[in-house]
Amino acid sequence: MSKITDKVTELARPIVEANGCDLWDVEYVKEAGTWYLRVYIDKDDGVGINDCEAVSRALDPVLDEEDPIPDSYVFEVGSAGAERVLSRPEHFEKCIGEEVEVRLYQPRNGQKTLIGKLEEYRDGSVVVAAPNETVELTKKECAQVRLHLSI
Repeated sequence: MSKITDKVTELARPIVEANGCDLWDVEYVKEAGTWYLRVYIDKDDGVGINDCEAVSRALDPVLDEEDPIPDSYVFEVGSAGAERVLSRPEHFEKCIGEEVEVRLYQPRNGQKTLIGKLEEYRDGSVVVAAPNETVELTKKECAQVRLHLSI
């Protein structure tokens, strides 16, 4: 994680929690020439627009005062989403037993996507129970792991 996202995480966590939510992730990325600071929040009964607005209104003046980002940027607060990306150990631990979609860097059995139940997470590796097999994948094999919604 970058120093900017570390600092924003430190500033945002107490504000997010004071608003009845959990901090899922902080992202600082450049898209089409513009920098974006995104704070993703979560809540057991779901995140609504009022949650995002409350966190944004409370966090914005703190970011202005602390000024952890020297460049101009667009600030957004949003829900982590139903098909959220799992990137931190606590994300994986919270989602044990859930269905996930794993995108692989290299094909495995001719497939670059694996969908199955997240059985275990340890030291950066995930164990996924897919329809025909249970596989352990290292962090280096996984391009992305996210929750998967079956239709």
